[in-house]
Amino acid sequence: MNSTLTQEELERILNQAVQDVTERTAGVRLHQEDMSPGEDMCTVQITFDKGFHTSLTLCADTSLLYRMACNSFHEELLDPDDLEEFSKEYFNVLCGRIAGAMFQATQVPAHFNPPAFYRGRFEPEGREVQFVLTYSDEYNEGAQLIHHVPCAQQDEDAGDIS
Repeated sequence: MNSTLTQEELERILNQAVQDVTERTAGVRLHQEDMSPGEDMCTVQITFDKGFHTSLTLCADTSLLYRMACNSFHEELLDPDDLEEFSKEYFNVLCGRIAGAMFQATQVPAHFNPPAFYRGRFEPEGREVQFVLTYSDEYNEGAQLIHHVPCAQQDEDAGDIS
């Protein structure tokens, strides 16, 4: 069986997982749209440490994550710790779904480290963006799922003539 995915196949897997998991776990429908999150955002990030050498980062409006958490917990007043806990658990479920779909497509088992949560935007070191999937909900709150690959620094340095 083919053990590689095209970027289009990977984007399809990621998009389907984001939309399905978000609606099922948090009752929020996301649709792809060119609308970046605003200034008040949070980031959740994982790195695949076995099977694939990529990482995924979700940057989302804090208000979107808060609403998702309230829907999931069936409560209105959540504290910042609840928001962080929900965001990490949501992303863990999402990445598990993605790893499963990638295994079905490639027969390569994947493992990722526990999600890390950050207030604001976080960019993982030693990684560069391969592509970004951008989403919006019915309240124009935004989220981006960013697929990172290891930096091609060595290739760039080898081609430098300075």
